[in-house]
Amino acid sequence: MKYIFVLLFVLSTFITEAQDLFTVSKSNIEFTSDAPLELIKASSNEVSGALKTIDRTFVFRMAIKSFEGFNSSLQKTHFNENYMESDKYPNAIFVGKIIEEINFKTSGIHEIRAKGSFTCHGIKQERIIKCKLKISPDKINVSSKFTVLLEDHNIKIPTVVSQKIAEEIVVFVNLDLASRK
Repeated sequence: MKYIFVLLFVLSTFITEAQDLFTVSKSNIEFTSDAPLELIKASSNEVSGALKTIDRTFVFRMAIKSFEGFNSSLQKTHFNENYMESDKYPNAIFVGKIIEEINFKTSGIHEIRAKGSFTCHGIKQERIIKCKLKISPDKINVSSKFTVLLEDHNIKIPTVVSQKIAEEIVVFVNLDLASRK
């Protein structure tokens, strides 16, 4: 009987932890570079990550090479090889915690701030990013819009194309997270 009680306790711990874990089921990340001579847009649907609701911690990762769009295939090549150096720095990663206390068991929309380390092009930076969470049973939608300054991540743009690539990139995030039951 003692062993059954211990086994039930261990199993209930795993079940509780699984219910508190939401992972990315669908994603869309877009960026826009709106420079004086050129507008560049690209997007990716390849984001992985998780949100642990019990302590509000999260981690999200996106492969830089997964961006599609651009104005030409040559532009995508330059993006990966010359600017983002995707072979050397393959991922953008955001790891942190939601600042606000939230009841994830109650459906609704919440304006929150996600605080953590944002790593891009090998440079880690502490960021607070405003997000909107739409909570429903077994699903959380995360949406956000924020900017990334190229100089903050040591992304160099040659003078010859400086009028075609913005110094500040606008990023749009839309993630659907599903409960891991």
